[in-house]
Amino acid sequence: MSVFTIFFCGTGSNNWDANYNKNYHAGELISKLATNHEGKEFVDWIVVDGPGSGNLLEDEKWTQPGNYADFRGKAFGAGWEENVAHAVAVIKGKYEWSRKNMTKEEYEILKKAKVEVPDAKNIGWIRNIYEYPNRKTTPQELQAKKAEIFRNGKLPSVVNIIGWSRGGVTCHMLANAMAKDPSLKKIPVNIFAVDPVPGSGQFRNDRIKLADNVKEYFAVYAHDERSIGFAPVIPELDKMIKATVLPIRGRHATVVGNAAIDGGDGNDELFAPGKIVRDLAEKCLTDWGTPLKEKLNLSKSDIATAYNEIVRDASKYDAMQSVVYTKNQNTNGERSVSKGSTWAKYSDIKGEEYIHPEGLIVVKNKRSWYHEKNSDN
Repeated sequence: MSVFTIFFCGTGSNNWDANYNKNYHAGELISKLATNHEGKEFVDWIVVDGPGSGNLLEDEKWTQPGNYADFRGKAFGAGWEENVAHAVAVIKGKYEWSRKNMTKEEYEILKKAKVEVPDAKNIGWIRNIYEYPNRKTTPQELQAKKAEIFRNGKLPSVVNIIGWSRGGVTCHMLANAMAKDPSLKKIPVNIFAVDPVPGSGQFRNDRIKLADNVKEYFAVYAHDERSIGFAPVIPELDKMIKATVLPIRGRHATVVGNAAIDGGDGNDELFAPGKIVRDLAEKCLTDWGTPLKEKLNLSKSDIATAYNEIVRDASKYDAMQSVVYTKNQNTNGERSVSKGSTWAKYSDIKGEEYIHPEGLIVVKNKRSWYHEKNSDN
């Protein structure tokens, strides 16, 4: 069985957040797990930067990139359609676009090394704007050849997708794009979504519904987020999808490893939610066939300790509700949640298995591995 895993970063987040973002003491969850994949990039996995995160990997896309301004990405999610198209192309192992021109940095490296390359052309009328020569081989050509060799020309037999924020919603979009693609529609899909937030006015059908190509859906929702425009979605699921919905204390970024007492960039104190969510993600992905290194492998007592910390710090999580990214939503003390195309109260979030925000662990479905496999024996 060949398993391909896709890591979708959230709005404003990119793959460098694994190590270089001070907001995450141990790295942002999605980018960190991508870094910890034991397989070969473009053969076994890819990481995709989120909308509004600087367009740092646009030149690596396998389909035409959008190169949208960060404002459009953050406000409207501009770029996530291109992220889906890129992921589909990599799953198939067939690039549709490649960057032919060298970057300025690549050009200068070759010149400094005295490699013979054509001179850059000054095409600016007033300012100096240069067009750099074409590469003999593009990154996409090399990546596709690598995938072809190591996959033996075959499609993956399973696709696992994990994402946070708009990256979580992009998981839905990719699964639906695969369901409509004749060559991909029969590939089983598993999704781990962390606080999937489409953004205001972005609740389109392919973002709030899932087809039966999805076999298992596990989603985590931040209990204490109150920002207008940050309402998460619980997608409408085909009746055959095995689903788990889990609320946990913290703000939107807390659940992917931000430990700040206000969910911002300082006073790290609240580590437990990020630790629990990372352990859950690692255990789900491992069960689905994704090979990961440096896993937490929390024991049953580790989990209990983490939940006791959450209960102990309940007042600090309550205080988070008055700190927002935009404006505070008026929801009579509860976060707004979209259940498919309808709206519900946060207290309606209950899956077959969930861990209550107060710390009570409740197991109601067949997926009891999280509790049984973490014995201290």
